[in-house]
Amino acid sequence: MSKVFPFSAIVGQDDMKRAMLLSAIDPKLGGVLVFGDRGTGKSTAVRALAALLPPITAVKGCPVNSESPRDVPEWAKPVGRDTEERPTPVVDLPLGVTEDRVTGALDIERALTHGEKVFQPGLLAASNRGYLYIDEVNLLEDHIVDLLLDVAQSGINLVEREGLSIRHPARFVLVGSGNPEEGELRPQLLDRFGLSVEVRSPNDIEERVEVIRRRESFENSPTRFIRRWKAADIVIRDRILNARRALARTTAKRRVIRDCAELCASLGTDGLRGELTLLRASRALAAYEGADEVAIDHLRRVAPLALSHRLRRDPLDESSSSSRVVRAVEETLG
Repeated sequence: MSKVFPFSAIVGQDDMKRAMLLSAIDPKLGGVLVFGDRGTGKSTAVRALAALLPPITAVKGCPVNSESPRDVPEWAKPVGRDTEERPTPVVDLPLGVTEDRVTGALDIERALTHGEKVFQPGLLAASNRGYLYIDEVNLLEDHIVDLLLDVAQSGINLVEREGLSIRHPARFVLVGSGNPEEGELRPQLLDRFGLSVEVRSPNDIEERVEVIRRRESFENSPTRFIRRWKAADIVIRDRILNARRALARTTAKRRVIRDCAELCASLGTDGLRGELTLLRASRALAAYEGADEVAIDHLRRVAPLALSHRLRRDPLDESSSSSRVVRAVEETLG
């Protein structure tokens, strides 16, 4: 098994790491979209976070990583009652993938040789209870992206074709990355991602040197490098697990909820998804930092992540969407 670069050893890219952590604390946030330069650690961060999380308990032989025998879909039985620990799944979805490969389809070989209608699960089954990662998401065919976002929101994959009627849980954190110079995502698809981050290559020379130094050290001796950062990764993992347990108890006062609404109204975001995501992300950050309730400072720090990709284009304002959100935060929240 290949070694994974430690999450705590990633240099800089604080917004990206924060968005990844919030998605791990509350998977219902709706996934993370990371746009920016190549070679800025986008895929490294996804795999590092998944490797940092504790393994999941799953029924042996279950293709959808069911936690207990009662959760195993009927079409996947019999698989027994024994369970095992598996690493948190990270499934890559390649460009040019077919819908059958994503959702699953009839096993043609079994149908032809044995005359049996057997469902062959796809990538959505493999990613259940884990991460589904799409590099160059802006180049993926629209109907595949629509399908993924619908399943990510419902948590259920429904396949009805070729005489099959199959459903199974598909609860995953959707992470998409891409380079905006190669094409943009449609606005309605942007809005369906919970958080978004713009990453850039670092301008600070010392930071660039540190990135190179750590990467070289990892490649020369991955076991030693991972051991060196293990304690820091454990601290992050424990904070994530504590935040998950505290999330339901973390409150938001009426003033904070009103601030969410006023901020989104000042930015002109469509619908209420922006407010809901902003509040949910703020609550996750508060829980991660051990706070009992959401504070204005939590709103300030997550607002660019939750709102920058939901803004309409303003031809009279050439500033970036993140800058517009920061400006609106200062004007609205003080």
